[in-house]
Amino acid sequence: MKITILYGTETGNAEMLAEDIQAELEGDHEVDCLNLSDMGAGDFDPSRFYLLVCSTYGDGELPASAQPFAEAVEAEKPDLSAIKFAIFGLGDSEYDETFNFGPKTLAELLQAQGATQVGERIAHDASGPDMAEDLAFPWAEAVVAEAAELIGEDA
Repeated sequence: MKITILYGTETGNAEMLAEDIQAELEGDHEVDCLNLSDMGAGDFDPSRFYLLVCSTYGDGELPASAQPFAEAVEAEKPDLSAIKFAIFGLGDSEYDETFNFGPKTLAELLQAQGATQVGERIAHDASGPDMAEDLAFPWAEAVVAEAAELIGEDA
C-alpha cells in the first residue's frame, strides 16, 4: 500500500514518532513521511492512505507546523472525498480541558472537506504509563489493514 505519514509538531515529538511508524511499516509498504508545513491543501493523492500524527499546544491549538496547512484547507476547501486517513494524537491529560484538541481539530477539518477517517482517533497521554510507540505501532497496523479492506489492497 502507498502510505503518507503527515505530522504536525511544535517540539519534534510528533516527527520522531512519525519516523518510527515509517520505519515500522516500510518493510511491507511504500511509505513517505512529511511535515504538514510542507503539505498543500490540494496535494492529497487519492492513491495513498494518510496517517496523521499530531500534537496539541497552548490552549488546544494545532502545533506551529500544522497551522499553515489547516489555514490552507480552511481557505481553499479542497474536495477530499476520495481521501482516507487515520489520526494519532499526542497530548498530556494534565491539560484536561484541551487534551487532544489538535488532532481532533485536524480530523474534523479533513472530514468537513469529505475525507474519510479510518479507525478511531487514538491519543497518547504523556502523563500516562505507556510509551507513544507502544500505542502507535499496533494502531498503525490496524488502520492500514482496515484501509486496505476499504480500498481493496493487500495490507
